[in-house]
Amino acid sequence: MGVIFLDNAATTPLEPRVKEEMIRMMENFGNPSSTHVSGRGAKVEVEVVRKRIAKIIGAQPSEIFFTSGGTEADNMALFCSVRDLGVKRIITTTIEHHAVGHPVEFMAERGEVEAVYLSVNEHGDIDLAELESLLKEGPKTLVSLMFANNEIGNLHPVNEIGALCQKYDALFHSDTVQAMGHLHINVSETPYDFLTCSAHKIHGPKGVGFAFVRSGLKIKPLIQGGAQERNMRAGTENTIGICALGKAFEVATSEMAEDQKKVEALKQYIIDEIKSIVPGVKFFGRSAELDKSLYTVLSIAFPKTENDMLTFTLDMKGINVSGGSACTSGSNQGSHVIRALGAWTADYQPVRVSFSKFNTRECAEGFLSAVREIYAVNQEA
Repeated sequence: MGVIFLDNAATTPLEPRVKEEMIRMMENFGNPSSTHVSGRGAKVEVEVVRKRIAKIIGAQPSEIFFTSGGTEADNMALFCSVRDLGVKRIITTTIEHHAVGHPVEFMAERGEVEAVYLSVNEHGDIDLAELESLLKEGPKTLVSLMFANNEIGNLHPVNEIGALCQKYDALFHSDTVQAMGHLHINVSETPYDFLTCSAHKIHGPKGVGFAFVRSGLKIKPLIQGGAQERNMRAGTENTIGICALGKAFEVATSEMAEDQKKVEALKQYIIDEIKSIVPGVKFFGRSAELDKSLYTVLSIAFPKTENDMLTFTLDMKGINVSGGSACTSGSNQGSHVIRALGAWTADYQPVRVSFSKFNTRECAEGFLSAVREIYAVNQEA
């Protein structure tokens, strides 16, 4: 059946309806900043998408800012909070995506902010009591905790985190790149101050996303050079990308329940089967617990053998999975998320299997068949 793509936490294939929207917008090449008819037409398209996204997440259109993706949106929240909102301390964890971790480290090294890291247990869970203890005292604080972890699938209790931030007058930023379009998110129900989205995680194109910035937070542009996005982001708007993002977000959120049911069944099937194929297999984080993890992510802990190139071997068999985040796949240090779970992880190889609505039972069977072949060879050796 050719390549089996099970690395959807890294990126997703383009949804056909999104592709149609992109083709449609190729005819509308006007610059949204221009005042003539072509520019006004492009501007209308952008604003329609802004209103659509805002309605879906319970926001105001003025709180949605289009970006180049999740990384830029995370950087906007973090850097601008310190520069413009008087934040002197950022509370986060060591298992955040590097789009959060690296900016925090950068500012801390320069003495611009204090970085405080919540402890995580061997399952990747945080302790809300520890967070509250920290919030009870100290300087102006931004709490940055992702909704759904991109490597181990853990779901942070964002409602409780938001309530604590509200109680102690802290700002709350959540990297929701993996959660957007997969989980219910409403800013009128949970007191987020900053949220992020990347289109290519929900079957849209790469290079476009958005940031939610709660009304009343007076931040200045991260990128200078123009008055686009109501003076919040310089640079001509990516109209094709923005409209594609709008379509991808609309499709993902309207079909979420159906997609979740299908994907959860595939995930559970692989969990059940892999236990019978691989002696001593474990799972990182809460990824094997459907009620405590993002249904699109399964992080398998394979006991280490002489074959320590499991993802490469699977790739040679036409199975696309990863050893962790695609953003750190070139690192020779392995996954910072897996390491943070404790010393026990050194005896296991991580393989992240991440699903989309386009995966089928046949995809699951292909992956399991490849694993059977690999472990049959290992046992013979």
